[in-house]
Formats: sequence, structure tokens, C-alpha cells
Amino acid sequence: MSNELQKPVIGFTCGDLNGIGIELIIKTLSDHRLLDFCIPVVFASNKCLNFYKKGLADYNFSYANTRELNRLNPKQVNVVNCWEEEVAITPGQLTDIGGKYALISLQQATKALKDGHIQGLVTAPIHKKNIQSAEFDFTGHTPYFKAFFGVNDVVMLMVAENMRVGLVTEHVPVTEIAQHITRENILSKLKIIHSSLQKDFGVDKPRIAVLGLNPHAGDEGLIGNEEETIIKPGIKDARHNNMMVFGPYSADAFFARGQFERFDAVLAMYHDQGLIPFKSLALGEGTNYTAGLPVIRTSPDHGTAFDIAGKGKADNSSFLAAAFECIEIIRKRFGYADMRRNPLKKISARLIANSVDERIEETE
Repeated sequence: MSNELQKPVIGFTCGDLNGIGIELIIKTLSDHRLLDFCIPVVFASNKCLNFYKKGLADYNFSYANTRELNRLNPKQVNVVNCWEEEVAITPGQLTDIGGKYALISLQQATKALKDGHIQGLVTAPIHKKNIQSAEFDFTGHTPYFKAFFGVNDVVMLMVAENMRVGLVTEHVPVTEIAQHITRENILSKLKIIHSSLQKDFGVDKPRIAVLGLNPHAGDEGLIGNEEETIIKPGIKDARHNNMMVFGPYSADAFFARGQFERFDAVLAMYHDQGLIPFKSLALGEGTNYTAGLPVIRTSPDHGTAFDIAGKGKADNSSFLAAAFECIEIIRKRFGYADMRRNPLKKISARLIANSVDERIEETE
């Protein structure tokens, strides 16, 4: 098999047209070293790309339009024109247009992912308000993909060099968090994280920590009883399913004392409990990965950044990390499935992995 055929096809959505999504795409795909590892396909419009390209003269961004996803140029950025009409772009403004075309990009890219035309997808940031419609009644990308692919559950898993943090609840009002903390939900999330660590991250025997819901993990029932009646039984259920799960830990001490470094992943009860320490302590650039899907989707760990949109100031580090994380997870998942489908193929899977590692080392 040639190196070109080994490269996965990675899709990129444009996100909100008035946010920093297209700027991130231009900056990321202007680094032609990425073409050594994947075949990029941008789902947007060349007119929108050219709008932002004019303000980024220092970046050598070139691309080829394509109408057929089975006839891609493996040595160039490919662009699928998801719409032909002129669209009013107003950087930094929250408009219905920005949300409408973000959804069109997302829908076409997701269909291509489901149909197998692309092997992974990197999503640029959307705004959760202006994208709402009859076709998108979700609080973000994660529940959208869960519904689209018809899976029972997924995990929003934040990934960095030194830590992985998953969430029981995602974009839920604080007043409603406790009602979503159930024994069944905790076990479901732990099963997904455990499986993902094995097949997507190459961890044979994962160690997973679980945080408490209340301050000081409830202080033995003195500050709330969810730890005693829900979380501890959920951990016990996980252990009965042959998982190494520990806790519940008090969130403040757990991160402040560096205990997270002893585990392959951490399950937090709610959004800020997990993401504040993640964004404060993570080494390198963070990536948002949707664990539990039959496909692979990553995104940067930030939003639309309307305050700097159109000014050429956007930092594409997290977006670039999301692209490479997508490629790496594809490689790990392929190797995991290949080795379990036929043990005699372990050698060929290892050779492919080594080939990718060598290309990474050559570009560093």
C-alpha cells in the first residue's frame, strides 16, 4: 500500500461564518506538512474562504475545488462548495446567516463522515444560539453527533498531553446538574471512556478517577449524599465490569495536588468542574473529542471568539492539535481493530504505525 493511500481523509467544517473558524482553517492548512499525514477536505465555500484569505496575506493557502469526494487530490487541500450563493459575512457579529451556513457545512460534512467518504472530522466552533433551528435543536456538537449516529450515549472528552477529562453532564444549567447524576449515567460514561482509552488511545489497562459532585466529595454525607447513594455505587458497578475505577475524589484537592497525573482519565460530574482545571493545567493544546461514536470527531477547546474575528489574531494551535489528534486516533483505532480481527496482521499494523511515527519525527 502506498503512503498516499494510507493517509486518512479528514474533513473540516467552517463553523460560524462570522467567528474565527475559517481563519483557523486557513492558518492550519497553510502548513503543508499536514498534507504528509492526511488529505484535507473543507466543507464551506470558496467565496467565504477567499474573504478571509485576503486578510491573511502571510499565509500560503491554496486549494482545489471538488465535486466528487471519491476523486480527491491527495497532495492539496480540497474544498467542497456547500453553497454557491453570495453570503454576507460580518466578522464578530452574531447573525442568523452565520448560524445557517455553519449548519449547512456541518450537515454535509457529517453525511460524508457517515457515508465513509472521510475518515475523521474536525469541527470549527459554532455559536449555540444562532445555529438553533428545526434541524438543530441541540446544546452543541456533542449531542448533535449522538443523535445523528443513533448511539445511546457519548462522552465529551477533553484531551491534552498530560490529562484526559470526561464529563457526566455537558451544557446543562447548574440548577439541573444533580438530576442528571445517576448511577446508570455514571456507569455508561465510564464504559465509554474505558473502551475509548483502549481502542482510541492505546491504553491496555486504563485507570480512571471519578470526582464527587459536592464540596469535599460530600464529607461522608454531611454535604449532600450523592456520593454515598449514587457515585460510589456507580464506581462499584464499574469495578464489577472489570474496570479499574477509583474515587470519588474531592475535585479541588484532586487537581491541586496533581493526583490526576496518576490516572489515564478523569470523570467529572459537570462542565466547569472538569474544564476549568483542564484549561488551567493541561500541557500543550487541548482537544475536544467525542468518545463513543462509531466515527472520529475532534474540535478545538474554545469557541467562536467573536471579539477577534476577522482581525487575523486567532491562535490556531488548538485547531492544529485537534487535526493531529484526529489523525492519531484514526491510526490507533485502525491498529486496535486490525490486531483483534486477525492476530497475524499485528506486524502490518505495527509497520503502518511506525511509518506514521517516522513522518512525524521528520517534520519536527
